[in-house]
Amino acid sequence: MPRLSDFTLKNLPIPATGRITVWDEGSPLGVRVTPAATKTFIVMLGSGKRHTIGRYGEVTLSQAREAARRLRAEKTLGRIFPASVSVAEARKQYLAQLDIRGNTRAYYERNLARLRAAKLSDITSQEINRIVASLGQSSTVQALAVLRAFFKWCARPPQNYVTRSPLEGLRLNQGKARKRVLADNELRKVWRAAEKQGYPHGIIIQLLILTGQRRGEIANLRRQWINHQARTITLPHWITKNGKEHSFPYGNAVSAILDTIAADSSNDLLFPSRASDKRPLSGWSKYKREMEDGVAAWTLHDLRRTFRTHHAKIGTPPHIGERLINHIAAIATDVEQIYDRYAYMPEMRVAAENYETHLSALLIE
Repeated sequence: MPRLSDFTLKNLPIPATGRITVWDEGSPLGVRVTPAATKTFIVMLGSGKRHTIGRYGEVTLSQAREAARRLRAEKTLGRIFPASVSVAEARKQYLAQLDIRGNTRAYYERNLARLRAAKLSDITSQEINRIVASLGQSSTVQALAVLRAFFKWCARPPQNYVTRSPLEGLRLNQGKARKRVLADNELRKVWRAAEKQGYPHGIIIQLLILTGQRRGEIANLRRQWINHQARTITLPHWITKNGKEHSFPYGNAVSAILDTIAADSSNDLLFPSRASDKRPLSGWSKYKREMEDGVAAWTLHDLRRTFRTHHAKIGTPPHIGERLINHIAAIATDVEQIYDRYAYMPEMRVAAENYETHLSALLIE
């Protein structure tokens, strides 16, 4: 039989009874054809043992060839890459070495639980597509971020559990990125509604507008993170999305809001939840529905995008605006992050003060 191609695969004869196997010239790959016209890729591993790779249509010819060569190499070389490692075991090891907080750990566990295959070697790009097919845009982005990190870890020494990530080169239609920026009159409505709603959710909304941080970062604020004398807030690495400690300055408006929050010596959290004073505020949807803002289709993350846009309007240099919202990776290479230890705090402070002045004028119009 000559080398297989998509043309020959589509035109293979269908047996009336039994099954036929056609072998690919130059590779250990075969395709098994049944009377039902199913065509399944297989590889012979020796001693008459055949391993099923997957059905043609769900697995491409090039993917099947690669899998067949890898499986034969592992058989010959004693499984240098232990493809037999189970998904459950790899997942357990991966989660054990992560230094992340409880909420983030639950988020990782939820997305890794989407992997249904028994072995890591059984997970293909088709399996990843199956996972994200039923997810919305935001959930798809989150799931892919977790799965990419997981499979990169699996492929790195000393694990070497896979030769390459099934997400490598994967192309998915994730829809358009959200670009909502609140207009000036909308921002005024949200601010006034937050002011009326008050503590805790309304105060958080105001701080999001003033600082541009993420909602989870502000909801988790601890008193020990705030330096009232220096007027700075330092978020530890375990609370930030990029895993990097983030210090940023604040001005008079933030200071006045922080002063309104009563000090509770028994609790370091500024915004504990209703259920437990040991956990930060939750129930975002319920709180947001209670706001009477009159603004259509906006999210809390839109406030962060609006914050960054207004800094661009008032002339804040891009590298300062990005540092204020902890987008370091967007403006500095890994080498620059290692060797450039200047914190840009004076420049960020000027930008924060200019922004508060701009915002104050906008809110009283």
